[in-house]
Amino acid sequence: MLRTNFVAALSLTAVLALAGSALAQQSQVVESGETTVSLNAGFLQALTGLGVTAGVVAPTQLNGSTVNFPINGGAIDLATAAGNIGHNGGLTLTAGGTVVAIENFTIDTTAKAPVITGLVISNGTLVGRINLFDLTLPKNFSLPLIQYRSVFVDINGVGVTLDSAAASALNSAFNTNALKAGLWIGTARVRAFTNGWVPKM
Repeated sequence: MLRTNFVAALSLTAVLALAGSALAQQSQVVESGETTVSLNAGFLQALTGLGVTAGVVAPTQLNGSTVNFPINGGAIDLATAAGNIGHNGGLTLTAGGTVVAIENFTIDTTAKAPVITGLVISNGTLVGRINLFDLTLPKNFSLPLIQYRSVFVDINGVGVTLDSAAASALNSAFNTNALKAGLWIGTARVRAFTNGWVPKM
């Protein structure tokens, strides 16, 4: 009886260890990477119509209608795609004497609806971290996420729209009501590296 219990205990321990290992392998620490957004022409025209000029917060770069945000860390679950991915840089929006910076973006997929949050700074005063953009996954998106060469996760074709909180904050800053929730911002590609990789993008 004692031997039977001992064998059962060993078997249970082995099963739990294997289960724990499998779960651990699903969660990956994000070391680096880049999120790029191809900005929609309609969004850029909306800014122009309001007399707003778009700029960047270093090290973000804006080349034509493409803007990039370097990834500085985070974690993601490969089985569910739940996670947080942080970024350096950001955008500035300037009209007259008003300058609004939105920066330190975080892709947050832990809730039912994925969003990008960010810090909002208006004329040097920190407003706070709010939901900036709502995300729509591409039609061909599937789980679990696949890592290329065990270090690289690439998600392309993510739809980006203006969140209601961001629309309210920007309308207030620029004294307008022209920016609406759901305004199409563009399409994003997220390239995230794990396991200590810090490649040159």
